Amino acid sequence: MKAKKEHRVPLSKQAIHLLAELPRFAGCNYLFPGAKENSPLSNMSLITFMRKLGYHKGSELGDYVPHGFRSTFRDWAGEVSNYPRDVAEMALAHTIDNKVEAAYRRGDLLAKRADLMQDWAEFVNTHHKD
Repeated sequence: MKAKKEHRVPLSKQAIHLLAELPRFAGCNYLFPGAKENSPLSNMSLITFMRKLGYHKGSELGDYVPHGFRSTFRDWAGEVSNYPRDVAEMALAHTIDNKVEAAYRRGDLLAKRADLMQDWAEFVNTHHKD
């Protein structure tokens, strides 16, 4: 994490189901193994995959990047959901710029973020295109 602070992530029912269905590889401790033996998936894997699907600069599909998923989530949280800004910002592990506020914020809003992530999963499942 950029902030060098633990960030717990509540998983939706859909995410838990997806993780349970992932294939496992003997001797590998990673849910998303990389190309090298017993190594994690590279941070470039998703952008490479998106480029192979045709999402890149100058393509007809558009120049989309993985960070756009975070931006889409933030737009939904702010414009569609009724969750407070702080809950959405904490879900994205954004730091608080105000040092006084940051000093007093000790919790991580995990229960509220769990509801947020479940609602996000429901929204995505209802609005995705096959």
